[in-house]
Amino acid sequence: MSLSIAMLAPTIDRATGAAAATAPSAAAPTGAPVPQADFAQTLASMATDAISTIKAGEMTATAGMKGQASLQQVVQAVMMADQTLQTVVAVRDKVVSAYQEISRMQI
Repeated sequence: MSLSIAMLAPTIDRATGAAAATAPSAAAPTGAPVPQADFAQTLASMATDAISTIKAGEMTATAGMKGQASLQQVVQAVMMADQTLQTVVAVRDKVVSAYQEISRMQI
């Protein structure tokens, strides 16, 4: 089973929307501890950043084909998108591996 970033987009939007709705107000007292982001929020934020980086790489590559971007800009954007995609795949593999390990545990 493969998981593409496009398949994650609706889930990410819901997760970030829910996170924004539950975010503390900016008028919190200065002495109060700042709440830490949980794993789901962190993962959703990273996925959103990855999606935007890949989209930027695609747009720069298209602009380069139209002659609106320099070769250096295209190469930098495409390399950044490639590195981002490799990172996403590595994280996905680790999550799947962790899930499989947990499913093998005896209750």
